[in-house]
Amino acid sequence: MAKRLNSLIGFTPANLTIFKLAFSHKSSGGDKEYAMQNNERLEYLGDAVLGTIVAEYLFKKYPNSDEGFLTKMRSKIVKRKTLNKIGDKMGLDVLLNEFNNTRLSRSMLGNAVEALVGALYLESGYRGTRRFVVRKILRSYLNVQDLENFDDNYKSQLLEWCQKNGQTVTYKLLSRYKFEKRDRFKVAVLINGEKVATADDFNKKSAEQLASERAMQSLGILPEESEEDED
Repeated sequence: MAKRLNSLIGFTPANLTIFKLAFSHKSSGGDKEYAMQNNERLEYLGDAVLGTIVAEYLFKKYPNSDEGFLTKMRSKIVKRKTLNKIGDKMGLDVLLNEFNNTRLSRSMLGNAVEALVGALYLESGYRGTRRFVVRKILRSYLNVQDLENFDDNYKSQLLEWCQKNGQTVTYKLLSRYKFEKRDRFKVAVLINGEKVATADDFNKKSAEQLASERAMQSLGILPEESEEDED
């Protein structure tokens, strides 16, 4: 693992244990044992640190842009789908396979990106983590300029398409259930009362966005993509 980490982050960390934990996915067990033997806590930390670094980066990169633009850009970068793609490009599946016996899901890649950032923060502090995120993630695995013109508000796009074509769009909550000890929502998109697509997510609004994207793909408005954020 030390050799792989060196290739990934540019150095061999002093605390290898914390990095092993970053690639250990959630598993069942007692609450304390559960919390200490997987990457959930590091995800939490990494999510906060990554959001701050991205916000600072965008603040400096776009000195003449308003708060609304900066907020949208940050959301596009730190959203689950983007992080999943980044984790895939970084080859984090190799490390996840090394420390997990379960079948890897797409979302585990994004979780691992956040956990890795959390581990880096504990190892190197804010400045070292910021250097890694900016150089290795924002500049190597993302085209930030391409994101400027990318509209990821699929719910708004679908509504606009329906209005132009004399259709009505509504959303229905199909179920709310527990997954990995968190609430998860399943919603459906209905066009003229007919179900066109469904999606699940930990946030109802996010589920509606994902369902809207799938509805647009089903209607031929968007091209179909390969497997993305399924758990």
